[in-house]
Amino acid sequence: MSFPRTVEGVVFDMDGLLLDTEIVYRAAMIEAGHVFGVQFTGEIYAAMVGKTTPECAVMMRALYGDDFPVQAYFERVWADVEDLLEAETRLKAGVVEILDYLDDLGLPRGIATSNGIAAVERYLGRFNLLHRFHVVVAHHDVEKHKPNPDPYLEAARRLGVDPSRCLALEDSHPGVRAAHAAGMMTIMVPDILDPNEEMHDKCVHIADSLHHVMDLLKASVEELA
Repeated sequence: MSFPRTVEGVVFDMDGLLLDTEIVYRAAMIEAGHVFGVQFTGEIYAAMVGKTTPECAVMMRALYGDDFPVQAYFERVWADVEDLLEAETRLKAGVVEILDYLDDLGLPRGIATSNGIAAVERYLGRFNLLHRFHVVVAHHDVEKHKPNPDPYLEAARRLGVDPSRCLALEDSHPGVRAAHAAGMMTIMVPDILDPNEEMHDKCVHIADSLHHVMDLLKASVEELA
């Protein structure tokens, strides 16, 4: 079987899975590091993928000292991010196609993201995609964030689907941990981070694209026919 259980709902991460935004965030944080006189590397960014801004702030102070001007740093980052995303945001390959296929199957779907709802509305609205998701669970909708299961559990609750019957699609290690802890069938579609042994253990599949995910869903439907 392609999946251990019948898929009755799908929950997507956003950054790095639906939108090609992680490379933009990384570039903005590296550039801001230059402005503030610290060396911020791609390796440091990789360790922050999937974490919330407050969690990243704690990491920044641990790296650069308690006196590092974290708020000013992130204000510079977000200003640069907005400019870059306005010019460079792209959908990841297969987004529209998999949403079309989920429409054909009649499967409900949602988003579970560490980003804020304003960013979700702005970024997905740019591609007229927001209405194609039945629920959105954003940063302020839960108290505990990824890698805790709360965002995925809340998404399943709003969809009205048992978490064990949900397929979760993630690109980050914290996201995979969250979805797995929620009891969801989890697929990692790697972006910035490569899958390690833990990711292979926690995922039902590692996919190279959303097109690949769609193929797995089609195979599952054919197996059940």
